[in-house]
Amino acid sequence: MNHTPDYPKDSKGPGAVISGPSQAEGIARFGSRARYEDLTSDRRERLKVSVLDSLACAINALGAPPLEACRAQVDEFSGPGGRCTLIGGGRSNPIDAAFYNTALVRYVDFMDSYLAGGGLCHPSDNLAAILAASEYANLSGKDFLTALAVAYQVESRLTASVPFMAHGFDLTSQLSFSLAAGLSNALGLDEAKATSAVGICGDVIPLLCVRTTPISQWKGLSSAQLAYACVHGVFLASRGVTGPRYVIEGPHGLAQALGQPIRIDWDREGLDVFDHLVLKSYNTAVPGQASIQCMLELRKASAIDPAKVERIENDTFQDAYDFMGGGSFGPKTNVHTKEDADHSLPYLLAVALTDGDVQPTQLEAARIAKPDVQTLLRKVQVKPDAGFTARYPREAPSRVTVYVEGGKSYTHEVSSYPGFSSQPFTWDEVGAKFDNLVGPRADGGLRRDIKSAVRSLESIQVSELTELLATVRTS
Repeated sequence: MNHTPDYPKDSKGPGAVISGPSQAEGIARFGSRARYEDLTSDRRERLKVSVLDSLACAINALGAPPLEACRAQVDEFSGPGGRCTLIGGGRSNPIDAAFYNTALVRYVDFMDSYLAGGGLCHPSDNLAAILAASEYANLSGKDFLTALAVAYQVESRLTASVPFMAHGFDLTSQLSFSLAAGLSNALGLDEAKATSAVGICGDVIPLLCVRTTPISQWKGLSSAQLAYACVHGVFLASRGVTGPRYVIEGPHGLAQALGQPIRIDWDREGLDVFDHLVLKSYNTAVPGQASIQCMLELRKASAIDPAKVERIENDTFQDAYDFMGGGSFGPKTNVHTKEDADHSLPYLLAVALTDGDVQPTQLEAARIAKPDVQTLLRKVQVKPDAGFTARYPREAPSRVTVYVEGGKSYTHEVSSYPGFSSQPFTWDEVGAKFDNLVGPRADGGLRRDIKSAVRSLESIQVSELTELLATVRTS
Protein backbone atom coordinates (compact mmCIF):
# COMPACT_ATOMS: atom_id res chain seq x y z
CA MET A 1 0.00 0.00 0.00
CA ASN A 2 1.43 3.38 -1.00
CA HIS A 3 1.54 6.10 1.62
CA THR A 4 1.94 9.77 0.81
CA PRO A 5 3.55 11.71 3.67
CA ASP A 6 1.80 14.71 5.16
CA TYR A 7 4.47 17.30 4.50
CA PRO A 8 4.98 20.31 6.77
CA LYS A 9 3.89 23.60 5.25
CA ASP A 10 7.51 24.53 4.56
CA SER A 11 7.83 21.59 2.16
CA LYS A 12 6.21 21.22 -1.25
CA GLY A 13 6.41 17.40 -1.40
CA PRO A 14 8.61 15.07 -3.45
CA GLY A 15 10.28 16.60 -6.45
CA ALA A 16 9.35 20.15 -5.50
CA VAL A 17 11.82 22.96 -6.05
CA ILE A 18 12.45 24.97 -2.90
CA SER A 19 13.73 28.54 -3.11
CA GLY A 20 14.50 31.34 -0.71
CA PRO A 21 16.56 31.45 2.48
CA SER A 22 17.06 28.17 4.29
CA GLN A 23 17.49 27.32 7.96
CA ALA A 24 20.98 26.03 7.14
CA GLU A 25 21.87 29.46 5.78
CA GLY A 26 20.42 31.07 8.90
CA ILE A 27 22.52 28.87 11.19
CA ALA A 28 25.62 29.54 9.09
CA ARG A 29 25.02 33.28 9.11
CA PHE A 30 24.47 33.28 12.88
CA GLY A 31 27.72 31.39 13.43
CA SER A 32 29.69 33.62 11.09
CA ARG A 33 28.58 36.92 12.63
CA ALA A 34 29.04 35.93 16.30
CA ARG A 35 31.70 37.85 18.18
CA TYR A 36 33.26 37.46 21.60
CA GLU A 37 31.84 40.85 22.56
CA ASP A 38 28.33 39.41 22.13
CA LEU A 39 28.88 37.49 25.38
CA THR A 40 28.17 39.44 28.56
CA SER A 41 30.64 39.02 31.41
CA ASP A 42 28.18 36.87 33.38
CA ARG A 43 27.66 34.55 30.40
CA ARG A 44 31.39 34.28 29.78
CA GLU A 45 31.74 33.15 33.38
CA ARG A 46 28.96 30.56 33.02
CA LEU A 47 30.59 29.22 29.84
CA LYS A 48 33.98 28.88 31.52
CA VAL A 49 32.32 27.08 34.45
CA SER A 50 30.96 24.58 31.91
CA VAL A 51 34.37 24.24 30.25
CA LEU A 52 36.02 23.34 33.56
CA ASP A 53 33.15 20.99 34.42
CA SER A 54 33.56 19.22 31.06
CA LEU A 55 37.30 18.83 31.49
CA ALA A 56 36.74 17.31 34.95
CA CYS A 57 34.48 14.70 33.35
CA ALA A 58 37.01 14.00 30.59
CA ILE A 59 39.94 13.47 32.94
CA ASN A 60 37.86 11.25 35.23
CA ALA A 61 36.98 8.99 32.28
CA LEU A 62 40.60 8.22 31.41
CA GLY A 63 41.31 4.52 31.68
CA ALA A 64 37.70 3.31 31.52
CA PRO A 65 37.54 0.19 29.30
CA PRO A 66 35.35 1.71 26.53
CA LEU A 67 37.69 4.71 26.41
CA GLU A 68 40.72 2.46 26.22
CA ALA A 69 39.10 0.83 23.19
CA CYS A 70 38.56 4.25 21.61
CA ARG A 71 42.16 5.26 22.29
CA ALA A 72 43.51 1.99 20.85
CA GLN A 73 41.53 2.55 17.68
CA VAL A 74 42.76 6.13 17.32
CA ASP A 75 46.37 5.06 17.88
CA GLU A 76 46.17 2.23 15.35
CA PHE A 77 44.33 3.97 12.55
CA SER A 78 45.38 7.61 12.75
CA GLY A 79 49.11 7.02 13.16
CA PRO A 80 51.58 8.98 15.28
CA GLY A 81 51.79 12.74 15.46
CA GLY A 82 49.21 15.30 14.44
CA ARG A 83 48.30 18.87 15.30
CA CYS A 84 45.76 18.19 18.04
CA THR A 85 46.21 17.07 21.64
CA LEU A 86 44.65 13.95 23.11
CA ILE A 87 43.70 14.47 26.74
CA GLY A 88 46.08 12.36 28.81
CA GLY A 89 48.92 12.58 26.28
CA GLY A 90 49.63 12.04 22.61
CA ARG A 91 48.57 13.83 19.46
CA SER A 92 46.37 13.09 16.47
CA ASN A 93 44.52 14.69 13.60
CA PRO A 94 41.53 16.91 14.50
CA ILE A 95 38.95 14.30 13.44
CA ASP A 96 40.27 11.57 15.72
CA ALA A 97 41.07 14.02 18.51
CA ALA A 98 37.49 15.27 18.42
CA PHE A 99 36.22 11.68 18.58
CA TYR A 100 38.38 10.53 21.47
CA ASN A 101 38.14 13.68 23.58
CA THR A 102 34.36 13.90 23.07
CA ALA A 103 34.07 10.32 24.30
CA LEU A 104 36.04 11.33 27.41
CA VAL A 105 33.80 14.32 28.13
CA ARG A 106 30.60 12.34 27.69
CA TYR A 107 31.29 8.88 29.06
CA VAL A 108 30.97 9.41 32.83
CA ASP A 109 27.58 11.15 32.34
CA PHE A 110 28.42 14.02 34.70
CA MET A 111 28.33 16.93 32.22
CA ASP A 112 26.13 20.00 31.69
CA SER A 113 22.62 20.02 30.24
CA TYR A 114 19.98 22.26 28.72
CA LEU A 115 16.39 21.36 29.60
CA ALA A 116 13.30 22.07 27.50
CA GLY A 117 9.70 20.98 27.66
CA GLY A 118 10.14 18.68 24.68
CA GLY A 119 13.54 17.23 25.51
CA LEU A 120 17.07 18.05 26.56
CA CYS A 121 20.62 18.18 25.28
CA HIS A 122 24.17 18.21 26.61
CA PRO A 123 25.90 21.30 25.15
CA SER A 124 29.24 20.08 26.52
CA ASP A 125 29.17 17.48 23.73
CA ASN A 126 30.41 20.35 21.56
CA LEU A 127 33.51 21.12 23.60
CA ALA A 128 36.10 18.58 22.44
CA ALA A 129 35.47 19.04 18.73
CA ILE A 130 35.58 22.84 19.00
CA LEU A 131 38.74 22.54 21.10
CA ALA A 132 40.39 20.32 18.46
CA ALA A 133 39.47 22.68 15.61
CA SER A 134 40.66 25.67 17.65
CA GLU A 135 43.99 24.04 18.38
CA TYR A 136 44.33 23.03 14.72
CA ALA A 137 43.69 26.65 13.67
CA ASN A 138 46.00 28.02 16.41
CA LEU A 139 43.22 30.15 17.88
CA SER A 140 43.26 32.30 20.97
CA GLY A 141 41.24 31.27 23.97
CA LYS A 142 38.90 34.17 23.22
CA ASP A 143 38.18 32.82 19.73
CA PHE A 144 37.68 29.32 21.14
CA LEU A 145 35.10 30.62 23.62
CA THR A 146 33.27 32.42 20.81
CA ALA A 147 33.05 29.31 18.63
CA LEU A 148 31.96 27.23 21.61
CA ALA A 149 29.31 29.80 22.53
CA VAL A 150 27.91 29.57 18.99
CA ALA A 151 27.65 25.79 19.29
CA TYR A 152 26.00 26.00 22.72
CA GLN A 153 23.43 28.48 21.40
CA VAL A 154 22.50 26.52 18.26
CA GLU A 155 22.09 23.19 20.05
CA SER A 156 20.04 24.65 22.88
CA ARG A 157 17.86 26.79 20.59
CA LEU A 158 16.98 23.75 18.48
CA THR A 159 16.26 21.76 21.65
CA ALA A 160 13.84 24.44 22.83
CA SER A 161 12.10 24.59 19.44
CA VAL A 162 11.85 21.01 18.18
CA PRO A 163 10.67 17.85 20.05
CA PHE A 164 13.27 15.52 18.56
CA MET A 165 12.86 12.84 21.21
CA ALA A 166 9.09 12.61 20.79
CA HIS A 167 9.74 11.44 17.22
CA GLY A 168 12.39 8.84 18.10
CA PHE A 169 15.46 10.96 17.36
CA ASP A 170 18.24 11.05 19.93
CA LEU A 171 18.99 14.09 22.05
CA THR A 172 22.28 14.42 20.14
CA SER A 173 20.41 15.17 16.87
CA GLN A 174 20.75 18.91 17.51
CA LEU A 175 24.49 18.42 17.97
CA SER A 176 24.87 17.84 14.22
CA PHE A 177 23.85 21.44 13.56
CA SER A 178 25.61 23.05 16.52
CA LEU A 179 28.94 21.41 15.70
CA ALA A 180 28.64 22.56 12.10
CA ALA A 181 28.10 26.14 13.24
CA GLY A 182 30.77 26.16 15.94
CA LEU A 183 33.40 24.39 13.85
CA SER A 184 32.73 26.70 10.90
CA ASN A 185 33.28 29.67 13.17
CA ALA A 186 36.52 28.20 14.56
CA LEU A 187 37.88 27.41 11.11
CA GLY A 188 36.85 30.79 9.67
CA LEU A 189 34.58 29.44 6.93
CA ASP A 190 32.63 31.96 4.88
CA GLU A 191 28.83 31.78 4.91
CA ALA A 192 28.58 29.69 1.74
CA LYS A 193 30.97 27.03 3.03
CA ALA A 194 29.40 27.17 6.49
CA THR A 195 25.98 26.55 4.92
CA SER A 196 27.38 23.48 3.18
CA ALA A 197 28.87 22.36 6.49
CA VAL A 198 25.44 22.62 8.17
CA GLY A 199 23.88 20.64 5.32
CA ILE A 200 26.53 17.91 5.45
CA CYS A 201 26.40 17.56 9.23
CA GLY A 202 22.61 17.75 9.22
CA ASP A 203 22.63 14.46 7.34
CA VAL A 204 23.94 12.76 10.54
CA ILE A 205 20.86 12.11 12.71
CA PRO A 206 21.01 9.42 15.46
CA LEU A 207 18.17 7.36 16.97
CA LEU A 208 16.86 7.55 20.53
CA CYS A 209 16.98 3.78 21.00
CA VAL A 210 20.55 4.16 22.28
CA ARG A 211 19.07 5.31 25.63
CA THR A 212 16.38 2.66 26.07
CA THR A 213 16.65 -0.51 28.18
CA PRO A 214 18.93 -2.42 27.96
CA ILE A 215 21.48 0.40 27.86
CA SER A 216 24.86 -0.39 26.31
CA GLN A 217 28.20 1.38 26.52
CA TRP A 218 27.36 3.08 23.22
CA LYS A 219 25.12 5.48 25.18
CA GLY A 220 28.28 7.18 26.42
CA LEU A 221 30.06 7.12 23.05
CA SER A 222 27.42 7.97 20.46
CA SER A 223 28.05 11.73 20.63
CA ALA A 224 31.74 11.04 19.94
CA GLN A 225 30.81 9.18 16.76
CA LEU A 226 28.70 12.16 15.72
CA ALA A 227 31.56 14.55 16.47
CA TYR A 228 33.85 12.41 14.32
CA ALA A 229 31.44 12.63 11.38
CA CYS A 230 30.82 16.34 11.80
CA VAL A 231 34.48 17.39 12.01
CA HIS A 232 35.13 15.27 8.91
CA GLY A 233 32.18 16.91 7.15
CA VAL A 234 33.12 20.47 8.05
CA PHE A 235 36.66 19.99 6.79
CA LEU A 236 35.24 18.69 3.51
CA ALA A 237 33.02 21.78 3.31
CA SER A 238 36.10 23.94 3.90
CA ARG A 239 37.60 22.32 0.78
CA GLY A 240 34.57 23.25 -1.31
CA VAL A 241 32.35 20.14 -1.01
CA THR A 242 28.73 21.31 -1.09
CA GLY A 243 25.97 20.07 1.19
CA PRO A 244 22.15 20.04 0.97
CA ARG A 245 21.06 23.63 1.43
CA TYR A 246 17.53 22.64 2.43
CA VAL A 247 18.48 19.79 4.75
CA ILE A 248 15.89 21.04 7.24
CA GLU A 249 12.87 22.27 5.28
CA GLY A 250 13.31 20.58 1.92
CA PRO A 251 11.53 17.48 0.60
CA HIS A 252 12.50 14.46 2.73
CA GLY A 253 14.39 16.80 5.05
CA LEU A 254 14.37 17.05 8.83
CA ALA A 255 11.10 18.99 9.10
CA GLN A 256 9.31 16.33 7.08
CA ALA A 257 10.75 13.56 9.25
CA LEU A 258 9.48 15.39 12.34
CA GLY A 259 6.13 16.18 10.76
CA GLN A 260 6.33 19.87 11.64
CA PRO A 261 7.93 23.03 10.27
CA ILE A 262 11.10 24.42 11.84
CA ARG A 263 11.15 28.20 11.72
CA ILE A 264 13.84 29.89 13.80
CA ASP A 265 14.83 33.48 13.06
CA TRP A 266 18.59 33.08 13.43
CA ASP A 267 19.15 36.77 12.67
CA ARG A 268 17.51 37.57 16.02
CA GLU A 269 19.53 35.06 18.05
CA GLY A 270 22.01 36.16 20.68
CA LEU A 271 24.40 34.27 22.92
CA ASP A 272 22.16 33.94 25.96
CA VAL A 273 21.64 30.21 26.53
CA PHE A 274 24.07 30.25 29.44
CA ASP A 275 21.37 31.74 31.68
CA HIS A 276 19.59 28.38 31.54
CA LEU A 277 22.39 25.82 31.71
CA VAL A 278 22.16 23.03 34.26
CA LEU A 279 25.18 21.30 35.83
CA LYS A 280 25.12 18.07 37.80
CA SER A 281 25.83 17.53 41.46
CA TYR A 282 25.45 13.76 41.17
CA ASN A 283 26.80 11.19 38.73
CA THR A 284 23.61 10.32 36.91
CA ALA A 285 21.33 11.43 34.11
CA VAL A 286 20.09 14.97 34.63
CA PRO A 287 16.36 14.12 35.13
CA GLY A 288 17.31 12.17 38.27
CA GLN A 289 19.28 14.95 40.00
CA ALA A 290 16.34 16.34 41.96
CA SER A 291 15.23 12.93 43.23
CA ILE A 292 18.73 12.20 44.54
CA GLN A 293 18.92 15.64 46.17
CA CYS A 294 15.56 14.95 47.80
CA MET A 295 16.68 11.57 49.15
CA LEU A 296 19.96 12.97 50.50
CA GLU A 297 18.21 15.82 52.29
CA LEU A 298 15.70 13.37 53.75
CA ARG A 299 18.53 11.08 54.86
CA LYS A 300 20.32 13.97 56.56
CA ALA A 301 17.20 15.09 58.39
CA SER A 302 16.01 11.65 59.50
CA ALA A 303 17.79 8.67 61.01
CA ILE A 304 16.62 6.07 58.50
CA ASP A 305 18.05 2.55 58.72
CA PRO A 306 18.12 1.18 55.14
CA ALA A 307 17.76 -2.36 56.50
CA LYS A 308 14.36 -1.43 57.97
CA VAL A 309 12.92 0.18 54.86
CA GLU A 310 9.73 -1.48 53.59
CA ARG A 311 9.29 0.66 50.47
CA ILE A 312 10.29 3.95 48.88
CA GLU A 313 8.03 6.09 46.69
CA ASN A 314 9.35 8.77 44.38
CA ASP A 315 6.91 11.19 42.73
CA THR A 316 8.60 13.10 39.93
CA PHE A 317 8.01 14.80 36.57
CA GLN A 318 7.19 12.78 33.46
CA ASP A 319 10.61 13.01 31.79
CA ALA A 320 12.35 11.63 34.89
CA TYR A 321 9.84 8.78 35.09
CA ASP A 322 10.20 7.95 31.39
CA PHE A 323 14.00 8.18 31.33
CA MET A 324 14.82 6.64 34.67
CA GLY A 325 11.80 5.38 36.55
CA GLY A 326 10.40 2.56 34.44
CA GLY A 327 8.35 4.57 31.94
CA SER A 328 8.65 4.62 28.15
CA PHE A 329 12.41 3.92 28.15
CA GLY A 330 11.93 0.55 29.82
CA PRO A 331 12.12 -1.10 33.26
CA LYS A 332 14.86 0.03 35.64
CA THR A 333 15.28 -2.68 38.28
CA ASN A 334 17.64 -5.05 36.44
CA VAL A 335 20.81 -3.13 37.29
CA HIS A 336 24.28 -4.62 36.84
CA THR A 337 26.42 -2.12 34.90
CA LYS A 338 27.34 1.56 35.10
CA GLU A 339 25.04 2.21 32.15
CA ASP A 340 22.13 0.48 33.91
CA ALA A 341 22.82 2.25 37.19
CA ASP A 342 23.16 5.87 36.11
CA HIS A 343 19.77 5.71 34.36
CA SER A 344 17.91 3.85 37.13
CA LEU A 345 16.13 5.89 39.79
CA PRO A 346 15.44 2.74 41.85
CA TYR A 347 19.18 2.03 42.07
CA LEU A 348 20.18 5.66 42.55
CA LEU A 349 17.70 6.30 45.35
CA ALA A 350 18.71 3.06 47.04
CA VAL A 351 22.43 3.82 46.90
CA ALA A 352 21.89 7.46 47.91
CA LEU A 353 20.06 6.34 51.05
CA THR A 354 22.70 3.71 51.82
CA ASP A 355 25.91 5.61 50.94
CA GLY A 356 24.90 9.25 51.35
CA ASP A 357 26.10 10.30 47.89
CA VAL A 358 26.07 9.40 44.19
CA GLN A 359 29.52 9.87 42.68
CA PRO A 360 31.58 7.66 40.32
CA THR A 361 32.29 5.31 43.22
CA GLN A 362 28.58 4.47 43.46
CA LEU A 363 28.58 3.42 39.79
CA GLU A 364 31.43 0.94 40.05
CA ALA A 365 30.51 -2.66 39.27
CA ALA A 366 31.54 -3.92 42.72
CA ARG A 367 29.23 -1.42 44.43
CA ILE A 368 26.32 -2.11 42.12
CA ALA A 369 26.54 -5.86 42.80
CA LYS A 370 26.32 -5.66 46.60
CA PRO A 371 23.21 -7.30 48.12
CA ASP A 372 22.25 -4.28 50.25
CA VAL A 373 21.54 -2.00 47.30
CA GLN A 374 20.24 -4.78 45.04
CA THR A 375 17.64 -5.66 47.68
CA LEU A 376 16.69 -2.07 48.41
CA LEU A 377 16.29 -0.96 44.79
CA ARG A 378 13.45 -3.46 44.33
CA LYS A 379 11.52 -1.65 47.05
CA VAL A 380 11.51 1.63 45.10
CA GLN A 381 8.48 2.75 43.10
CA VAL A 382 8.71 5.78 40.82
CA LYS A 383 5.52 7.56 39.70
CA PRO A 384 4.88 10.55 37.43
CA ASP A 385 3.10 13.51 39.00
CA ALA A 386 1.07 15.75 36.68
CA GLY A 387 1.58 18.81 38.85
CA PHE A 388 5.33 18.31 38.90
CA THR A 389 5.35 17.79 35.13
CA ALA A 390 3.58 21.13 34.63
CA ARG A 391 6.34 22.89 36.61
CA TYR A 392 9.20 21.29 34.64
CA PRO A 393 11.65 22.54 33.25
CA ARG A 394 11.26 25.87 35.09
CA GLU A 395 11.68 23.76 38.21
CA ALA A 396 12.75 20.17 38.85
CA PRO A 397 10.24 18.97 41.46
CA SER A 398 10.55 15.66 43.26
CA ARG A 399 9.05 14.08 46.37
CA VAL A 400 10.44 11.05 48.21
CA THR A 401 8.58 9.07 50.86
CA VAL A 402 10.34 6.31 52.79
CA TYR A 403 8.22 3.77 54.69
CA VAL A 404 9.97 1.83 57.46
CA GLU A 405 9.07 -1.05 59.75
CA GLY A 406 6.55 -0.17 62.46
CA GLY A 407 4.34 1.96 60.21
CA LYS A 408 6.43 5.12 60.30
CA SER A 409 7.19 7.16 57.16
CA TYR A 410 9.38 10.10 56.19
CA THR A 411 8.56 12.52 53.35
CA HIS A 412 10.52 15.33 51.75
CA GLU A 413 10.08 17.47 48.61
CA VAL A 414 12.42 19.68 46.56
CA SER A 415 12.01 21.92 43.53
CA SER A 416 15.64 22.04 42.34
CA TYR A 417 19.19 21.11 43.33
CA PRO A 418 22.69 22.64 43.37
CA GLY A 419 23.72 23.16 39.74
CA PHE A 420 20.16 23.74 38.48
CA SER A 421 19.63 26.96 36.53
CA SER A 422 18.14 28.62 39.63
CA GLN A 423 21.16 27.53 41.72
CA PRO A 424 24.10 27.81 39.30
CA PHE A 425 27.52 26.63 40.37
CA THR A 426 29.98 29.32 41.34
CA TRP A 427 33.56 29.11 40.12
CA ASP A 428 34.64 27.79 43.52
CA GLU A 429 31.92 25.12 43.50
CA VAL A 430 32.82 23.81 40.05
CA GLY A 431 36.48 23.96 41.11
CA ALA A 432 35.69 21.65 44.01
CA LYS A 433 33.89 19.27 41.64
CA PHE A 434 36.93 19.39 39.35
CA ASP A 435 39.29 18.49 42.18
CA ASN A 436 37.03 15.63 43.28
CA LEU A 437 36.74 14.11 39.80
CA VAL A 438 40.32 14.65 38.68
CA GLY A 439 41.78 13.34 41.93
CA PRO A 440 45.09 11.50 41.56
CA ARG A 441 45.35 12.05 37.80
CA ALA A 442 46.75 15.51 38.44
CA ASP A 443 48.59 16.81 41.48
CA GLY A 444 47.54 20.00 43.22
CA GLY A 445 49.83 22.16 41.10
CA LEU A 446 48.53 20.82 37.80
CA ARG A 447 44.93 21.11 38.94
CA ARG A 448 45.53 24.75 39.85
CA ASP A 449 47.20 25.39 36.49
CA ILE A 450 44.30 23.90 34.50
CA LYS A 451 41.74 25.87 36.51
CA SER A 452 43.78 29.04 36.03
CA ALA A 453 44.07 28.46 32.28
CA VAL A 454 40.32 28.02 31.91
CA ARG A 455 39.60 31.04 34.10
CA SER A 456 41.92 33.21 31.98
CA LEU A 457 41.09 31.82 28.53
CA GLU A 458 40.58 35.33 27.15
CA SER A 459 44.28 36.07 27.59
CA ILE A 460 45.95 32.82 26.44
CA GLN A 461 46.19 30.64 23.37
CA VAL A 462 44.19 27.42 23.20
CA SER A 463 47.48 25.53 22.94
CA GLU A 464 48.42 26.67 26.45
CA LEU A 465 45.39 24.83 27.84
CA THR A 466 45.83 21.72 25.71
CA GLU A 467 49.50 21.43 26.74
CA LEU A 468 48.32 21.09 30.33
CA LEU A 469 45.65 18.54 29.42
CA ALA A 470 48.30 16.39 27.76
CA THR A 471 50.12 15.96 31.07
CA VAL A 472 47.32 14.48 33.21
CA ARG A 473 47.83 10.83 34.16
CA THR A 474 45.67 8.17 32.56
CA SER A 475 45.43 6.06 35.72
